Amino acid sequence: MTLTIATLLPSLQNTNGDAENAAVLARRAAWAGLDARVVAVESRDDLPDRVDAVVIGSGTDAALDAARSRLLDLHDELRRWGTEGVPILAVGTGWELLSWGIELPDGTNIEGLGILPGRAVPHREGRITGDLVVAERGTRELLVGFENHARAYLGAEGSPLGRVRSGQGNAQGSSQEGVVMGEVIGTHLHGPVLAKNPVLADRMLQTIAARAGLVYSPGDQTRVVDGYADDARRAHLAAAGVETVAATPTTDGA
Repeated sequence: MTLTIATLLPSLQNTNGDAENAAVLARRAAWAGLDARVVAVESRDDLPDRVDAVVIGSGTDAALDAARSRLLDLHDELRRWGTEGVPILAVGTGWELLSWGIELPDGTNIEGLGILPGRAVPHREGRITGDLVVAERGTRELLVGFENHARAYLGAEGSPLGRVRSGQGNAQGSSQEGVVMGEVIGTHLHGPVLAKNPVLADRMLQTIAARAGLVYSPGDQTRVVDGYADDARRAHLAAAGVETVAATPTTDGA
């Protein structure tokens, strides 16, 4: 069986290389001895017969209308994938477009697809840029990346990806980052996030493989590459002044 990772609208949604999270999943699957491919989906015509995971990268505000229009054509598939438990990773504006909507500085609104709870609104203090460290909810794994966004995200308090240890995340005093609903993840973490955080990539791959009746176990090459990622993560955490040992796992709303 060939696992298919769909990257949606990579011509519009690949700021900071976020669409390449699909390549990270495919390469790690291959290192584990699983056959995997990445399919670029720019329109419904590009949809493969089977989709095992979905990646939506971030784009510019200038591309919001065009990206929304194309995603609307895929709305039924996105909702079905989310309901069926297909892992979906959406970053930046890709995440915002899956929300209830986006409010622009001039007061106009772009209606989202309503796949994820919450909405994006202009950040009161202007654009947010810099390193971001997040203690993942439930596991308290420390996720690292960088953020670059002009909007805060409201309405995700009950289901965040995690609690901010350094940076702004969803901003406006929430102290939280991202949103999770089932196997659908929205985040501000750029990097690409799966290259910087192999544990998150492997968790997605375990779900992808299990849904296909396969078993995912990281290969030897994966461990070599993860050593490089670990060095980079430690440098990132040290620069952010964050302890490298995560807190005790909890099941609270943090």
